[in-house]
Amino acid sequence: MSTPTHQTGSRTPNRLIHETSPYLLQHAYNPVDWYPWGETALALARQSDRPIMLSIGYSACHWCHVMERESFEDDATARLMNSLYVNIKVDREERPDLDSVYMQAVQSLTGHGGWPMTVFLLPDGTPFYGGTYFPPERRHGMPAFRDVLTSVANAYRTQRADVLQSGKQLREMIAPANLAPADASGLSLDVLRAAESAYAKTFDDVEGGFGRAPKFPQPANLEALLRIWRHTANPATLQMATLTLDRMAQGGMYDHLGGGFHRYSVDAVWLVPHFEKMLYDNAQLARVYLASWQATGNAFHRDVCREILDYVLREMTAPDGGFHATQDADSEGIEGKFFVWTPAEVAEVVGEDDARVVCAWFDVTDRGNFEHKNILHTARDREVVAKELGITVAQLDSTITRVRETLYQARESRVKPSRDDKVIVAWNGLMIRAFAEAGAVLEDANYLDAARHASEFILNTMAFAGDESDPSGEFRLHRTFKDAQSRVNAFLEDYACLGAGLLALYEATGEVRWFLASQACASTIMKHFRDTEHGGFFDTSDFHETLVTRPKDLYDNAVPSGSSVACELILRLAAFTGDDTDATVARDLLARLAKPMATHPGAFGHLLCALDFAVAKPVQVAIIGTDDDPGATSLIREVHRVYCPNRIIGIARGDMDVVIAAEIVPLLAERIAIADRPTAYVCEQFSCQLPTNDPRELAYQLAK
Repeated sequence: MSTPTHQTGSRTPNRLIHETSPYLLQHAYNPVDWYPWGETALALARQSDRPIMLSIGYSACHWCHVMERESFEDDATARLMNSLYVNIKVDREERPDLDSVYMQAVQSLTGHGGWPMTVFLLPDGTPFYGGTYFPPERRHGMPAFRDVLTSVANAYRTQRADVLQSGKQLREMIAPANLAPADASGLSLDVLRAAESAYAKTFDDVEGGFGRAPKFPQPANLEALLRIWRHTANPATLQMATLTLDRMAQGGMYDHLGGGFHRYSVDAVWLVPHFEKMLYDNAQLARVYLASWQATGNAFHRDVCREILDYVLREMTAPDGGFHATQDADSEGIEGKFFVWTPAEVAEVVGEDDARVVCAWFDVTDRGNFEHKNILHTARDREVVAKELGITVAQLDSTITRVRETLYQARESRVKPSRDDKVIVAWNGLMIRAFAEAGAVLEDANYLDAARHASEFILNTMAFAGDESDPSGEFRLHRTFKDAQSRVNAFLEDYACLGAGLLALYEATGEVRWFLASQACASTIMKHFRDTEHGGFFDTSDFHETLVTRPKDLYDNAVPSGSSVACELILRLAAFTGDDTDATVARDLLARLAKPMATHPGAFGHLLCALDFAVAKPVQVAIIGTDDDPGATSLIREVHRVYCPNRIIGIARGDMDVVIAAEIVPLLAERIAIADRPTAYVCEQFSCQLPTNDPRELAYQLAK
């Protein structure tokens, strides 16, 4: 199941019927005369002198569905839209460039943003008015959508000079800001220490997370806190990360039967989520739970990591290896219906005796905690629940373990939320990295295979060499794949996230094809996305279509910015090769952003991780020997056992001569197997300690 079903009746489909995006296809039978973004729609706006009504959303967005039902499926509203505007519908996941440009405009106009996003444009694409969700009738201080349509069109016809002036001002406001001059002194651990203090000011020390409701998972910030803790050894910093991870996984934002996290919590206690599940959230959360287990030994965090990845394998992986984008919040038109329970439903599935235990543990009551039903969550300690039930903790654990699968299978018989099954390169890159790292750390061959298969799919299906306008044969990517079609030139985040995932897969397997493909991603970034005048990277390439502005997003949001992942990728590759040319570009960007990173770390979580790699000398490990040799396996296991985020590992496999491998991965140059046994070299800036065959000695060297 890939898209929600809609009542089409005898309606004729509009132009969106020819698209592959599930979100656009959801609107293909609207009476609105929708156009996809492109020259056809823009040319019509110019020729007819009509403004553009641009609507941006995504398939798992609950309020996008609401606005569609209320307005876009309404014949009277559609007639008004069709007579006054050229109407364009955009999937923000397919076109993050358009989303970024016009979201900045809406935020500048209203002070906030969100989806669905509604933006009114001049025929040349310049925004002049906008907002987010508009109801069909005036309520809660929001104007009715039809009133907005009428008033904006009237302003365009009768107050053209004012509209043009508004558009001019907005274009100036959304133009990329020039970065501050680079300050080399900003490349220091002092930035991380300042960020540590800034995080603490907004931390909720009871429920975890930052600020008040709504609460988002913010995995990049949690990873940054774990990295900062390694330097400061401040237990309060570790507590910020681990308490948040505990509370999120205990709350209703986590799917306690199927694994995986919903998008975010609408409250401050992680209970009531928006129920959509996003691939990018789960990829990043799997990594940070894995890192926390490495750092603390907390087995609960390891288990959550496994459950996330098993969910992705089971429900979000296509037969060809790519990972699907999202699962919807709604089923049967009701948000969260698939996930909630009543005590009677629990008893019907597991019987009265087990239901007593299940309802106590997951807080399932007759009163309910969500629209008279119950979101499963585990708010109380096991000891407290067991005592209340008059059983032992072991009996509680045994019962829950036994009935979870039964409850899950019963839930599977319900009408499931729809799934957006397009493949997005950036999000797949994040998930490839999660599977690669977990496969190495947890020694799980299935996870490594998942990373391999997704990588092969993208490189075989979505990568290409140049095009008619550029016959150079350079490495290029499409961003999305759906219905056997690859679409849209990839963006900075696609090249960066895929490159980082491929590099992690090389470190997990020693297969140099992934290292070479990671280098190809970085090479395209440096040649086609770099801002040579003002520093940093643009989100779009120099062969991308021209928009009203060329976006440059520096903030880490739900998905880390392409700039921050590109910085980290380039720095990590330099640690393998010893070539510092590209790394200077990454360090320049970090130096330009050091001050805002220190004062507003919540907006730069992943960039802080890149800064950590830049200022803390990376531990370089070279292992010579086959990965199926017990000696090599023991050495590799020791490297992955400890939490060392600034460690890189190069492996020369037995099926490739070390000399050949060293030509590709210079970290392996001049490394030999001592006494013809698998050997590890621990280095810093290519200066190495004594080689060793002994995992215990390797552990000692890594701990220095």
